[in-house]
Amino acid sequence: MPHKMEMVGKTKVTVKDGKVVDVSNPVINWCPIFDKMRGIKKITPEDVRKNMEFRIEDFGMFTDKRQLEMEVFVGFGASEIMMTGLRRGMLDTTVTVCDGAGTVITSNPKLVQGMGARISGLVETEPIEGLIKRIQASDGVVLDPSTAKIDPIEGVKKAYELGYKKIAVTITGADEAKKLREIESEHGLELTIVGVHVTGIEREKALELINYLDIVTGCASKNIRDVIRPLIQVGTAVPLFGITQRGKEIMLERAKEVEKPILVNTTELPDLPEEKQPRELI
Repeated sequence: MPHKMEMVGKTKVTVKDGKVVDVSNPVINWCPIFDKMRGIKKITPEDVRKNMEFRIEDFGMFTDKRQLEMEVFVGFGASEIMMTGLRRGMLDTTVTVCDGAGTVITSNPKLVQGMGARISGLVETEPIEGLIKRIQASDGVVLDPSTAKIDPIEGVKKAYELGYKKIAVTITGADEAKKLREIESEHGLELTIVGVHVTGIEREKALELINYLDIVTGCASKNIRDVIRPLIQVGTAVPLFGITQRGKEIMLERAKEVEKPILVNTTELPDLPEEKQPRELI
C-alpha cells in the first residue's frame, strides 16, 4: 500500500518507496503560507511534487529516516497547541497521526510536535518498522503497528484504556467528532477536539462539525469561514479558531510560549481580510 496525502492546495500526492509516484491537479491556486515560505504564486502539480520531494529529502517524510524532533513551524499550528497543552499540564496525552505509523498516542510534547509540525492531510499510510520503533522509544503508542491505520476514535479509546482523561485529538469529519463526544460523556473524559484538513467541507457538515469541536483550522474552507463564530482567532490568512472556552484557554496558553510579539485586542470575529485568504476558497 502506498502513502497518500493531500497537501498544498489539497493536491493528492502518492508516495511509494520514498518516491513521488503520482500528483493530482491542485484544488486551490494560491496559498498564503506557501507563498510566504516558498514564494509559490500559483500552485501547479510540479510545485507540489517538488514540495513533497523536499519534505522527503529534508526530514525524511514517508521513510525510515523520518525526523521526530522538529522546530516550531508556525506559531499557532495544531501540533504546537497540543505541545503547549502537554507542557503546561492542560492535557494528559494526544491522539494524532504520523506518516509511516498512522494513529499515535503520546504524552511527549516534542514527539507530538515532531510528528505533526510539517504533515498535511494524511489520507493513508503503510507501516515503516524502524520509524514505529523510534516512536515507541519516544513515549509513543502506535495504535496498530501492523497496518498503520488512521482511526482517531480507536485512538481515544486506547488512550482511555491507558488511563488518560484529558486528551487532545485531531479529526477531519463531523461523524468522528460526534462519536468522540459520545465517548467523552460515556467515560467521563475531557476531550479537546481539533478539526483539521477541512478544505472543501460542505456547509451542512461545517455547521454540524463546529458543534463538536474546541478548535478548528480555517484551511481553505469557505464554509468554515462563513459559519464560524469563534471565541478566539489566531492568524488572518489561514486562521486557527477557538470555539469553546477550553479551546480558547489552550490557545491563550500557547500564546505565552510564542516568542514573537503578540497583539491582543477585542473585535468582532472572524477577522478575514479578503486579500490574505487562500484562492479560491472552497
